[in-house]
Amino acid sequence: MAKETATYISQLVATNPVASDSVSVGDDHLRMLKTVLKTQFSGLTGTTAVSSSEAELNILDGVTATAAELNYLDITTLGTSANSKALTQSSGGVVTIAGDVVVSGTTPKVTIGDAGAEDTTLLFDGNAKDFYVALDDSADKLVIGEGSTVGTNSILTITDDTVTLGDGAAVDTAIVFDGNAKDFYVALDDSVDKLIIGEGSTVGTNEILSITDDTVTIGDGAAVDTYLNFDGNAVDYRIGLDDGTDKLEIGAGVAHGTTAAIAIDSAADMLLGGYINFQDELAIRPEIKDYAESYTASTGTGTVTLDLANGNVFQHTADGGNVTFAFSNPPASGRAGSLTLKWIQDSSDRTITWPGAVDWPGGSAPDVTSGSGKVDIYTFFTVDGGTIWYGFQAGAEMG
Repeated sequence: MAKETATYISQLVATNPVASDSVSVGDDHLRMLKTVLKTQFSGLTGTTAVSSSEAELNILDGVTATAAELNYLDITTLGTSANSKALTQSSGGVVTIAGDVVVSGTTPKVTIGDAGAEDTTLLFDGNAKDFYVALDDSADKLVIGEGSTVGTNSILTITDDTVTLGDGAAVDTAIVFDGNAKDFYVALDDSVDKLIIGEGSTVGTNEILSITDDTVTIGDGAAVDTYLNFDGNAVDYRIGLDDGTDKLEIGAGVAHGTTAAIAIDSAADMLLGGYINFQDELAIRPEIKDYAESYTASTGTGTVTLDLANGNVFQHTADGGNVTFAFSNPPASGRAGSLTLKWIQDSSDRTITWPGAVDWPGGSAPDVTSGSGKVDIYTFFTVDGGTIWYGFQAGAEMG
C-alpha cells in the first residue's frame, strides 16, 4: 500500500497511490486530498469562485507586505489613488522614487511640511555641490543656499517684503546676465563695499556704475568715454565725460564732441556751445570779458519798431521818407532797460517822430543832423516798464 500522510500540498507524493493498491486506499487518498486543500486554503470560507489566473497570482510572488501595507495601495482606478490611500511614511523614514514625478490637474499643488515648527527642505544632491530650497522655520525665511544644511551658505532669502542676496559673509554676491555676445552683472564687491553694475561676469572688472556711501560713480578710471544717455523720441541728449579732451559735456545727441551745449574742463572753466536764455532771471556777480551786444539794422520809412526782444542796439537808415519810432518789449517795471540807436540821414533830411513816452532834457527832442550820411546817436533808459523813457543824444553830426 502506497499512501503518505499529508496536511499540506508540499507533503503530497505525486506517484501515490500505485496501481496495486486496493480501492479503499484510493478512498483514503481522496479524503486526504480534501483535508490538504481545506488546510492549505483555509481562508477560502465563502461560496465565491477564485477567478485569478496563475499569472495574476504569480504577481504576488516575493511580496512581503502586510495586509495593512497593501491597503495603502488600494488603487481605485489605474493611475489614481483613493483619498484615504495617500502615500505615507513613518517619522524618520525615507521614500525613494526612481523616476519622474508629474503632478497634473487644473490647480495642482505640492505641499512640503505639516505646519509644524521645523525646517522643510527640497534638496538637490549634486556630484560636487549640493543646493537646497528650504523654509528656515526658526527665522521665517525662504532660503536658497549651497550645501544641505538649512540656514548655512544662504544665496538668496525671502521674508516679508524683502529679498536678500548673500548671508553676511565676506564674499562678493552677484546677479550675472549671461548674454550671447556680452555678459553684464549687478553685484556687491565686498572687498571695497560697493554696489557695482559692470560688463562681464567678474565682479570688480569693467565697472559701468558703482555706488558707495553717498556717492554714485560712472566709469572705472579706464581711458574711455562714459555717458549718461537720454534716448528721446525725436532728440537724444547726453551727460558724459569726453575722455579724449578731459571735459564734462552736456549736449544733444549721443556722441561726445558733437553739439555740446556745455563743456567743463579740469579748471572748472565752462564753454558754451549755444546761448543761455535767462527768462528774465538774474545773472548775479558776473565778470564780463570780450563781450558783444546783439545789433539790429533796418531801413525804410513810416513806423519802425525797436523791439528789445531782438537786442538793445539798433541802426536805422532813412530811405525815402520820414520815420516814426516805437519801442516794444521793455523790461518789467522795477528793472532797468536801455537801448541805443544809430540814425543815418539820407539826402533829403528826413525827420524823426519819437514815442510820447520819451522824456528829453529840457522837454524837447534834439534836432536831427542834416546832410546825407550824417550820423546821430541816441540812448534811452527806463525803469518802469516803458512808461517813461529818458532820452539823450549821445552824439551828433558824425559821419
